[in-house]
Amino acid sequence: MCSASRRPVAGTGCEPGFRGVICASFGSTDAPADQNNGGRPRHDLRFSSADQGTLSNLRSVLGRSCIGVRLVLAGPAVDVHAAAAAAAECGLLDEEMTLLCEEGGPRLVFCGHCRTATITDQPSGSEVDCQGCTTTLAISSHFSRRIGGYLGFSAHAEEAAA
Repeated sequence: MCSASRRPVAGTGCEPGFRGVICASFGSTDAPADQNNGGRPRHDLRFSSADQGTLSNLRSVLGRSCIGVRLVLAGPAVDVHAAAAAAAECGLLDEEMTLLCEEGGPRLVFCGHCRTATITDQPSGSEVDCQGCTTTLAISSHFSRRIGGYLGFSAHAEEAAA
């Protein structure tokens, strides 16, 4: 993000120095359409999912914005949390972001053993096989904003040690 002393460039879209509200939606959600931006300029982004290309695009837009910009993220939780983690890497604070997650849907589980992210529809407290090391992971209720997912740990570690 640029410093607050840099003047916004006039015009439309999200030009260098943008200091309004950036609304990014994922999937088929229309949630940001109802978001009140308090009369501030608004820039809408629409993505199918939060893959590497779209997160790179979001980082680029945030890199051109100024301090004071606000970010609204809407869609499936796995996409919204991935985008929020990318925005935090760009310097945005939790107070500068509004997360509008759809209920249910897939979640990201981070393997504490091989550091692979597995996407699943299973809730916290259940088990899933890691896509990296194939360890059966218990899905913790611990959510990491930095990673944008839930911690997974070996579900049967005590049995293996006995």
